[in-house]
Amino acid sequence: MKKQFSILAIVCTLLFGAVASFAQDTTATSTPAEQPAAATEMAADDASAGEQEQSFHQLLKEKFIQGGASFMWPILICLILGMAIAIERIIVLNMATTNTKKLLIQVEDALQKGGVEAAKNVTKNTKGPVASIFTQGLMRASEGVDMVEKSVVSYGGVEMGKLETGLIWISLFISLGPMLGFFGTVVGMVFAFDAIEAAGDISPQVVAGGMKIALITTVGGLIVGMILQILYNYLVSKIDSLVNAMEDASISLVDLMVKYKVTK
Repeated sequence: MKKQFSILAIVCTLLFGAVASFAQDTTATSTPAEQPAAATEMAADDASAGEQEQSFHQLLKEKFIQGGASFMWPILICLILGMAIAIERIIVLNMATTNTKKLLIQVEDALQKGGVEAAKNVTKNTKGPVASIFTQGLMRASEGVDMVEKSVVSYGGVEMGKLETGLIWISLFISLGPMLGFFGTVVGMVFAFDAIEAAGDISPQVVAGGMKIALITTVGGLIVGMILQILYNYLVSKIDSLVNAMEDASISLVDLMVKYKVTK
């Protein structure tokens, strides 16, 4: 429930920021009905200077509007949802990262001084998948080494599944963003050919509107795909490093339990 709430909060924040940004841009572009002549000239000079020094943010909003809201908003929503899930996963995975060497030292010291129960107290008070796997292994200490190994392997698969939660949705938006962009491309081409048919001419002025929609939506979809693909690859590499740490630590735990003869 907490995960769904955090994703919803991130989505609402990003979506509200996008809507507020476009609303602010629209308000800023509107001019009063009556202005003094001097102020009008100054505004004209500022507008011309602004056109020459147009910021990337303003250019991005302008192209978004030119691409058509019916095509660009779904692409933007894919980006917002994908980034919200990716950010939530990054936070969770960073919180799941454990200093395995330090934990092994603490577990070894606890096994040496207080046995299995002391070691379980250490792992239960430590957050992360590695500590959870240690706890499961220590709980099976009285059933023999083989049972400890099976328990560690089985629970390791459960923890790995938890780490990979949400990746399928990011993968969906990686594919869906460019597909929506290409859909806008096809629709824009249809508009262009309709304009050519209606005008009986193939001059650039006739086809420019449809071609602009086609190209801008394609670019938007590809940008969404590239951004989410980078985040996806980072998450996969982070999960791989955590899984490797879990496997190495699990082997070390079994060795410690055999060393201190806490298993049959």
